[in-house]
Amino acid sequence: MPVATIIVIAAIIIGLWLFFFIFPIDLWVTAIFSGVRVNLLDLVFMRFRKVPPKLIVRSLILATKAGITDVTTNQLETHYLAHGNLQNVIKALIVADKANLAMNFKQAAAIDLAGRDVLQAVQVSVTPYIIVVPSITAVSVDGIQLIAEARVTVRTNIQTLVGGAGEATIQARVGQGVISRIGMAESYLEVLEKPEEISSRVLANGLDAGTAFEILSIDIADINIGENIGAKLQIDQARADLSVANAKAEKRRAMAIAQEQEMMARVQEAKAKVIDAEAEIPAALSDAFRQGQLFKKRK
Repeated sequence: MPVATIIVIAAIIIGLWLFFFIFPIDLWVTAIFSGVRVNLLDLVFMRFRKVPPKLIVRSLILATKAGITDVTTNQLETHYLAHGNLQNVIKALIVADKANLAMNFKQAAAIDLAGRDVLQAVQVSVTPYIIVVPSITAVSVDGIQLIAEARVTVRTNIQTLVGGAGEATIQARVGQGVISRIGMAESYLEVLEKPEEISSRVLANGLDAGTAFEILSIDIADINIGENIGAKLQIDQARADLSVANAKAEKRRAMAIAQEQEMMARVQEAKAKVIDAEAEIPAALSDAFRQGQLFKKRK
């Protein structure tokens, strides 16, 4: 075969490959037979915008087959260029549509770009999710420590998902509510007898405000009795009072010893003065003798 013929055949093959690469006719035909109307030139320009046409067309076909008709190629391209998870968004829209949840592409894209898993959020909205609250330690009025375990059943609130607080906030609020209610009980027996009353009171406080969830129920799974904190505090207080009393007694004893030492010093000082005075007597007698006043006659 002549070299020229080989070159021509290679050029034709390369030209056809470039043609079908630039003009994805097979993808365009697939879209048409799937009931999706896409302009062939739009598919060509997608390559220049560094957008994979296959991903856009498949996402559009998937949405159309699921009955979601308000999604356009421009929206899909924009979300892809914004580094969004396009497949997750489409799947989330399909799940929301089948579950009769009010969600459009704009909302789903906003949730996805906010860094949340939009598909998981929709699934949790359809199927309630249980948040396990770590062990909560509280003390009733009579001083008995109680250790409670709570389970919070929630579902995603699509309207407040963007900007709403997460699971940690729900756990903290429920824990705070349980501690407050147990602390108001006059006796630990009241809590053990009616744990459901704590759940209903905590639930009535609107703990899901400003969060990405809607609380459906709060269940006290278990309550255990801990230490007698009241008695322990009284013992500690008695020990503290005893230490204070001992310190005061020691202070008084030290003051008494100091006062005794001071009195002994004064006695020694007085004795020294007496000795000094006694030492002056011979000198006074001698002086009086020399002056002739020692045996002075009375008139």
